[in-house]
Amino acid sequence: MCGIAGKLNFDDRPVSKDLVHDMCDAIAHRGPDEWGIYAEGSVGIGNRRLSIIDLSTAGNQPMFSN
Repeated sequence: MCGIAGKLNFDDRPVSKDLVHDMCDAIAHRGPDEWGIYAEGSVGIGNRRLSIIDLSTAGNQPMFSN
């Protein structure tokens, strides 16, 4: 079972990376194997991963794509 967390500021204030990190720490029980955050401008998202199917590093989060 994995978990996601996020924050969006509608007034264009930047989201603190520390806040997103703390949010991910709060859901660490959802996915203890891997975690990642993305915070740029007014958007911040983070996730926790529980490795069940893809145990390789190819399954690490967050996944990026053009």
